[in-house]
Amino acid sequence: MSTPSTPVRTLDGTLDLPLVGLGTYGLRGAAGERSLRSALDLGYRLLDTATMYENEAEVGRAIAGHDDGDDVVVTTKLRQDHAGREDEFLARSLELLGRDVLDLWLIHWPPEGRARPDVWERFVAAQQRGQVRAIGVSNHSLAQIDELTAATGVTPAVNQVKWGPRLFDADLLQGHLDRGIVLEGYSPFKATSLQDPVLTGVARAHGVSAEQVVVRWHVQHGVVVIPKSGDPGRQATNLDVDGFALTDDEVTAIDGLGRG
Repeated sequence: MSTPSTPVRTLDGTLDLPLVGLGTYGLRGAAGERSLRSALDLGYRLLDTATMYENEAEVGRAIAGHDDGDDVVVTTKLRQDHAGREDEFLARSLELLGRDVLDLWLIHWPPEGRARPDVWERFVAAQQRGQVRAIGVSNHSLAQIDELTAATGVTPAVNQVKWGPRLFDADLLQGHLDRGIVLEGYSPFKATSLQDPVLTGVARAHGVSAEQVVVRWHVQHGVVVIPKSGDPGRQATNLDVDGFALTDDEVTAIDGLGRG
């Protein structure tokens, strides 16, 4: 089977992060592992998990059993209530994932709703020790990110947030670009009605689904997107966005949903 050619964003000059990955929340047990294996067979090379998802072992086994497992980029996240126990849970994640080095490690939410530079310092130390290739955050504001940068001199490589056409914010996107931070979006289909006339109209024009339009919109903005699905058919559709491109007018119209 030929696999799609997924564009990438490069983190810290060393890690190529595919712009289309798979969110793995809820993919647990034997059924979850089968779904993960199907995604890898289809060509997914970015799997996003978290300590909170309780499926790092399934992700690790799926990757270990795949011929191209060495090419898979793995993200996991530290629970905010595990602040102060970073080294313990990094070691646990590495063991469960079957990896010596983690590709991307994120702080899942701001601990106690605060930036917590002390937590970020331990992430920086883990990267400097060579345990993690790239480090970042999730669900952080730009102000919180600036606080982390000011305290440590190290800016998160990624900020993972809920993102989709209805949540489009040009200033927020530009703020990440200005800081050299890759914006990564989760729950892309929950953030917007897939029956919106703008999306369905663009989908008809290209002979694709509204889901594919949403994924392609992320890609053309340079935003990493990680739709979650355990269904092989939907996984295939979500990844298959190479065969069409949105026009500038279509991108502008979809962007406009964020101001609706």
